[in-house]
Parts: sequence; C-alpha cells; structure tokens
Amino acid sequence: MQKYQEYKFSVAPMMEWTDRHCRAFHRQLTSRALLYTEMVTTGAVIHGDREHLIGFSDLEHPIACQLGGSDPREMAEAAKIVADFGYDEVNINVGCPSDRVQSGRFGACLMQEPDLVAACVAAMKDAVDISVTVKCRIGVDDQDPEVALDKMAEAVFAAGSDALWVHARKAWLQGLSPKENRDIPPLDYDRVVRLKQGYPDRFIGLNGGLQTLDQAEPYLAILDGLMFGRAAYHTPQIMGEVDRRFYGALTEDVSPWDAVKAHMTYLEDRLSNGVKLAHMTRHMLGLFHGRPGARSWRRILTVEAIKPGAGLEVVEKALAAVSPAGFDQEAAE
Repeated sequence: MQKYQEYKFSVAPMMEWTDRHCRAFHRQLTSRALLYTEMVTTGAVIHGDREHLIGFSDLEHPIACQLGGSDPREMAEAAKIVADFGYDEVNINVGCPSDRVQSGRFGACLMQEPDLVAACVAAMKDAVDISVTVKCRIGVDDQDPEVALDKMAEAVFAAGSDALWVHARKAWLQGLSPKENRDIPPLDYDRVVRLKQGYPDRFIGLNGGLQTLDQAEPYLAILDGLMFGRAAYHTPQIMGEVDRRFYGALTEDVSPWDAVKAHMTYLEDRLSNGVKLAHMTRHMLGLFHGRPGARSWRRILTVEAIKPGAGLEVVEKALAAVSPAGFDQEAAE
C-alpha cells in the first residue's frame, strides 16, 4: 500500500458516477491516482448486499471507500467490513448537503459537530489498520469558515485522521439544492492554503471546482493532494497525464485510444458475467471530449450500447469513429 503522502491525485466520490465500472475505466488512464467509491451508508454496509455495494476488482487499487454515518460504533463496524474487503482507505463523508443525508445526521451537517466526527475517527482507527480520512467543507450556513474548518481539522487530526480532504466551498443546508451547492457557494482555495500553513506535517488535499491539471498543479507546491470530481468524470482523458506529471512516471502518457483498448478485457469479462454494456460505457462518454469524432463516439455508445445483446463490437465501432489514423470530418466540440 502506498504511503498516504503519495496520494497527490484522487478522483472524488460522486453519487451515481464513481461505481466499480467507472473506477475500472479510470484505472486504465492512471495507475497511481487514488479512486473513491460512491458514498455508502453504514447501515447499508452492515446490513445490505456487501458485494453489490462495495465489491470491487483488484485492478482498482489504490481504492478508498467513503462511508456516510455518525455513530462511532457503527462507523467502526462498517470500517472493519470495508477493511476486510481489501480497501486501502476508509473515508468519512462530512460534505454532502442533501436533505436525505441531513436527516440521517451525517454529511455536511457534521461540520457543526467536529467532536462527533473525531469520535468516529478514533473508533475507526481502533478497528482497522488501513488509512482513515475525512472529507469536509469549509463550513455550513452561517458558520465562519476560519473557525469551523480549524475546529474540524484540530478535532480529526487529534483523533488520528490520516488526511483531510477539503471541498473549498461552504454548504448551505437551507435554501440550496445539492446541485446548487456544487456551484453557487464561492470557492475559497486560499482558506485551504491557510489551513495547511497551520498543519505543515499533516496531509491536506484540495477539492472543488478543479478543471484542468494546469490550473490545479501549482497548489501542490503548498498542499498535499488534488481531488478532481466532475472534470475527471466528464473529461477523463486528463487522467492520462497524471502518472507522469504528479508521480514522476517515466512511461508515456496514456492516450484515450490506448485506455479503451486496455479496458476491453474488463468489458469482456463483465459482459460474460451478465453486466449490460451500457452500465459500463456510460462512464466513457466524455473520453474524447474536444477531439474530432467525439460526437460520433458518444452517439454510438449512447444509442447502440443499450440494445439487447450489445457487446464489444459497439465499442470497437465507436473507437473507429475517432481513430487517430483516420478522423472523420466532424468538427471538434
């Protein structure tokens, strides 16, 4: 397992997006980035279909499971299950602003209860040997981010958290939808930088609104890690540069074409186990964004992957539409 200080780039946990098929695809583009599951609740992990909820392929390492919950005993029990499944990290969600999450007393509302989050961290650290981390906001509602974020960091680091990933926006629990909370509250990267200055020896990573590697990379001169969300999902080709730029890999960048070809083995295996092609290719639609043939790639996968019996021939057809040896005449978008 990598030391935590080596996780310079990660893909954020995103509900309905970062499932096992998404992660397997992203792994074809970067061997070193830390990948996260969707958030799963402690109750689901303890009582639900674990293989369905948190099962993953060995190729996905390094991989972290994000838990939603606030009861220290249940968090420890769920963390033990996660560790036994073979995850490299378990993460506490202190950032999701949805009503459903608030009613369960977890997610962003826990910014108001740093001592409770710390109790969860401590219980989980006692239960597992893998990394235990926290992902939070800079504050919620009328909280002062200078005070709220410091209190959270102080509490969780004292309890033994191996890292704190900070979404550099407030969350407004009243008046904004979860979607609006991803865009409307202003970003404050400087607040995260100030936090790091107070904790020079602790891992603090930046999340929220990062769009390009060129935009984000300068923050690694101060902060420890970068967490990309929607940009990684919608323009996954950027991850083909991650191993070289952030980890010093001497290999060439992974091209979108090479990523698809490498992913064929996974697709074939999953198809043979009854997984529908569209459930996997939906995560690949943005791969050729901005390149000639991107529209054809998306159209073929969107229209033909949902047909009964759709197989690898659909992906091969879509890939031919963006072949580097013979682009079609479609303008790049």
